[in-house]
Amino acid sequence: MLRSLIGGLVAGLVMFFIGFVFWGTPLSEAAFSKADDTQSAAVQTALGQNLGRSGTGTYVIPTPSTAQGTELYGRGPIAMVHFNTGGFAAEDMSMMLPGLIFALVSGVMMAFGIAAVGRENSFAEVGRLVVLFSLGITTWTILAQPVFNHFGWGYWIYLFVSETVALIAGGLIIARWFVPAARRGADPQRPAEA
Repeated sequence: MLRSLIGGLVAGLVMFFIGFVFWGTPLSEAAFSKADDTQSAAVQTALGQNLGRSGTGTYVIPTPSTAQGTELYGRGPIAMVHFNTGGFAAEDMSMMLPGLIFALVSGVMMAFGIAAVGRENSFAEVGRLVVLFSLGITTWTILAQPVFNHFGWGYWIYLFVSETVALIAGGLIIARWFVPAARRGADPQRPAEA
C-alpha cells in the first residue's frame, strides 16, 4: 500500500509536469484559434453585457431549448462559452497548488488501480493495459467532443495528446517501478523482493 501511495505521488508529479509543458509554456498557443484585439474586445464586451448577470458558467449559445433558440442554433453561428465574470492575470499561478493536488490525487488513484491488476502480470501486460485504457478514456472524453458538438478539431486534438501523454507516462511509471514485484511472477526483468 505504501509503495502504491508513493508511486501515485510520483506519477502525479510527472503528470503535473507534463501538463505544465503542454499548457504553461508558449507551446499551448498551438491549441487555440486566434481573434485579433478588435474582435476580442467586441466579443468580450458582448459577453459582459449579455452573460454578466447570469454569472460564471458554461453556456450554449444560442440555447436550443426554446423554439427561437432552436431556429437560431440551426442557422449558426453557435458557440459553447466557458465564461468567467471576473478577470485574472494571464500569468496567474493561483491554480498551480490546486492543480498539483488534483494531479497527485489522480496519480494515487491510478496507482491503487494498477496495483490491483498488476501484481500477477508482467510489465508488458500492465503497460499495454495502461496505454489502451489511457487511449480509450481520452478518446471518449476528449476526442468525442468535436464529434458530438461539431467543434473544430485543433484544440481537442491538442488536449487529447497532452492528456494521453500524461496518463500513459504516469501509468507506466507506476507499472514499472511501483507495482509490488514480489507477487509478479511473469516479469523476468524485475527481481523478486526479499
